[in-house]
Amino acid sequence: MTEYLSDWVAEDEIHAPAPVLAVVGRPNVGKSTLVNRLIGRRQAVVEDIPGVTRDRIAYDAQWTGRRFTVVDTGGWEPDAKDRAARIAAQAEIATQTADAILFVVDGRVGATDVDEAAVKMLRRSGKPVLLVANKADDDRVEADLAGLWGLGLGEPFPVSALHGRNSGDLLDKILSILPEPPAIIEEAPRGPRRVALVGRPNVGKSSLLNKLSKEDRALVDDVAGTTVDPVDSLVEIDGEIWQLVDTAGLRRRVGQASGTEYYASLRTSAAIEAAEVVIVLFEASEVISEQDQRLLSMVTEAGRALVMAFNKWDLVDDDRRYYLEKEVERELKRIPWAQRVNISALTGRAVDKLAPAMRIALNSWEQRIPTGQLNQFITALSQANPHPVRSGKQPKILFATQAGVCPPKFVLFTSGNLDAGYVRYVERRLREDFGFPGSPIQVTVKARKKKGER
Repeated sequence: MTEYLSDWVAEDEIHAPAPVLAVVGRPNVGKSTLVNRLIGRRQAVVEDIPGVTRDRIAYDAQWTGRRFTVVDTGGWEPDAKDRAARIAAQAEIATQTADAILFVVDGRVGATDVDEAAVKMLRRSGKPVLLVANKADDDRVEADLAGLWGLGLGEPFPVSALHGRNSGDLLDKILSILPEPPAIIEEAPRGPRRVALVGRPNVGKSSLLNKLSKEDRALVDDVAGTTVDPVDSLVEIDGEIWQLVDTAGLRRRVGQASGTEYYASLRTSAAIEAAEVVIVLFEASEVISEQDQRLLSMVTEAGRALVMAFNKWDLVDDDRRYYLEKEVERELKRIPWAQRVNISALTGRAVDKLAPAMRIALNSWEQRIPTGQLNQFITALSQANPHPVRSGKQPKILFATQAGVCPPKFVLFTSGNLDAGYVRYVERRLREDFGFPGSPIQVTVKARKKKGER
């Protein structure tokens, strides 16, 4: 059972929701760096330019045995326009849904007009607010913090998120303003299935997340690359709770990316590794690209269940449908087993078909064939189509076993090495007889050693 549990569910005890701390402040005061310091790992994307964080992102944290959730937000500014206004709105939603707020200012700059406007917004939330003066790297900066009392939030707490100065004391202070976590729930079912939404930039991942969650959970913009951090959400789809992660769109290989894009690429790769099923989004109105192929390779190499969603289907005419089918046949012939759904995240077309497709893929991902049935299949297959003779010898499959699931792994014990083509033939026949729609399967060969070999 352990391998199916969600990251936030322990095998021997199930915790109720942890209290939530929202980290708010104007752009480039070091909120994401501070979040990384509080959670004890470098997970929030950080770069020395304003506006890197755009959505509100939740991270699990723990200090002295107490669990809580830290929500990183984009920079808040009054009278913001266009995308900046939507980023600010995400920050305001975070303050309304949090149990307490960490208001971060730049200790080297002091209180600004934007900070004062933010305080008015925070007071409307009615939540306890802890004022944090970041970038207080030495005693000289601490000595200049008296002016921050004028914000009316009490004594400013000096920290250096970059160097970790006073971070332990800050965590103690945070626990003092957060409510005690609720009692532990003794029994609960397995946690939600983990789903990663991946695709190249501007393919509609955040729009799909918003459509499924029925709220503006992730920031959407016509400009490609709006999502940087993975956005983690619990969403009810078709009567079941799923844990969806919206990821950054990948433009280049990880080794060719730099800065924010490099770290976003790493986090997208990590989201695929942490997922149980991955929805790869394609733009149906455009040709299948090298980036699309690379993402599919990442998913299959990670051994994850797979659903291909062709988005923006409302923009596809009859001619494009004809050519798209030809492209799928030609470009995706190596994964004919993948589940496919044609959707429109904008209109909601067929998004209700995603949950059934994911369930089918996950059932395949966890499917196990009894050893007796598997060997009956292998015997019949070998007799009907034996391995070709090579150098006067004909290797035989002596025995087969399923070594694991998630994804299904099969080991063929043989009298000699098998041709790669014959191994692919065995895999194809496994699918024909047992299905495995939506899941990769792995077939490996263990040849019997000759006398004297080690």
